[in-house]
Amino acid sequence: MARTQGTGSGTGADRSLAGLVGRAFGRLGRAGGLVFLLAGLVLSGWGAYEGAYAAGWAGTRGTLTVQQCDVSYPNNASRSSRKNRRPVRCEGTFVSEDGKSTDANAAVQVRQRYAQGTELAVQQAQAPTSDDAPDADYLQTGMDRAWRWFGAFFGGWVLTGLGVFCLVSGFAPFGRSRISFDAAWEAAGRGATRAAVLGMIGVGLVGAGVSFLISYFV
Repeated sequence: MARTQGTGSGTGADRSLAGLVGRAFGRLGRAGGLVFLLAGLVLSGWGAYEGAYAAGWAGTRGTLTVQQCDVSYPNNASRSSRKNRRPVRCEGTFVSEDGKSTDANAAVQVRQRYAQGTELAVQQAQAPTSDDAPDADYLQTGMDRAWRWFGAFFGGWVLTGLGVFCLVSGFAPFGRSRISFDAAWEAAGRGATRAAVLGMIGVGLVGAGVSFLISYFV
């Protein structure tokens, strides 16, 4: 009799432990979904913001006449990153397209050096706080750059869709999951979750692919 009670007690403890582990992984799944959701929203917002300025739809359109360009690498940059990434800062004078705004302390981050006197098409995202303040914000314009940013915007939709799925279903996107993918997907089909997730991921993948493809031909 004592042996039977011990077995029952052990089984109850095992079930309790399994329940705790299951709830922990359920919370982990929703936490992972929240991370994906927030990352997707940030990526989409960033892509839309940068893309709008690169396309010339926002800010003040103008020209920056280059005086000098400097290349600077972070102190902790590796040799490979130094070779593949060239953070170039070009300084010069900005004149708005309508001629109403000028900035002798303008500077913009670009991907290559330009010779002195080169005129760069830029957008002034933020005007200087005073006539001699070097704190204005400029972005180089170009539809090729704009379409790449729009690709990032749509890429954020994919992360957002995954985040919604994991957040609603509790499916853990990494590690051991309390809920299997098949069970989570079946449960998502009972409401509007599956359609919303498929829509966001589908639009995101197609939009990102088309945007990056267009960027190579404009």
